[in-house]
Amino acid sequence: MELSTAQKSESTPPQTIELTLAHSPDSDDAFMFYALATRKIPTGNLRFSHTLEDIQSLNQKGLEGVFDITAVSFHAYAYIAGRYILLPCGASFGERYGPMIVAKGTLGAPDLKKRRIAIPGKMTTAYLALMLFEPEIEPVVVPFDQILDSVARGEADAGVVIHEGQLTYGLQGLSKVIDLGEWWHRETGLPLPLGGNVIRRALGPELIQRASKILRASIRYSLDHHEEALAYAMQFARGLDAYTADKFVSMYVNHWTLDYGEEGRRAVQTLLDRGFERGLLPQRVQAEFVDDEDAVSIDHQNSAKSPLLS
Repeated sequence: MELSTAQKSESTPPQTIELTLAHSPDSDDAFMFYALATRKIPTGNLRFSHTLEDIQSLNQKGLEGVFDITAVSFHAYAYIAGRYILLPCGASFGERYGPMIVAKGTLGAPDLKKRRIAIPGKMTTAYLALMLFEPEIEPVVVPFDQILDSVARGEADAGVVIHEGQLTYGLQGLSKVIDLGEWWHRETGLPLPLGGNVIRRALGPELIQRASKILRASIRYSLDHHEEALAYAMQFARGLDAYTADKFVSMYVNHWTLDYGEEGRRAVQTLLDRGFERGLLPQRVQAEFVDDEDAVSIDHQNSAKSPLLS
């Protein structure tokens, strides 16, 4: 007996949709995406192709619109907001901690003016926070995992340390000048938003919502299966012992990562507003999230290019 059109439709599996997903090769991101990378959670007909690159490269490729979903610095988000929208999960916040300026000797915060400061990239939030704190410095771009060595060798007067270096700088005889997350909290009373996940607006509301739910499920799985996810993340911990790796992951994968909440969203907007007000961003930017209905329904034909890139 010949099947009806409706019966054929019901018996035909939905077409597989592959989305490109990019994040850093760091233990916190590995922990966050563990369930997705190892297929611990259902994804329906969606498949995620993972690319791992350092945050400076991800920021640059975000400007170029290379990936469907990508981790970016909130500083870089200001330049790609026309093409990408923020997912409501997957962010890294520093709650009274964050990028740390370190140096040899007894260099103090007031001594940073006019100094050569090693930074992990000009689109990183670490650099934006540094410029909000002290704009009169000479930035020297150094790969994030070489900044401690650069400062220890005297190639820079100080360096802005991100990732695991915030816990290990003392091993190289360096001392803390100032923690920019501490400073930010004193200034604003808010956590310092460092990086988040964005998704291409042109994918459309239905696909965006589905991908968002899957990414949140991956984060929730890791938080609920901490030891299992940490064991996976250890391969990306760059030689850290288990205790230090666990401490680092817990700093940046937590309740903020699962959901920004009202305070987290306010922190992102405050960072963007202050960057614009201090002349560090060329245009005021409104942070828009996937579950903001007005933001998701923006005309995608007009979102291919950010106004800041024109």
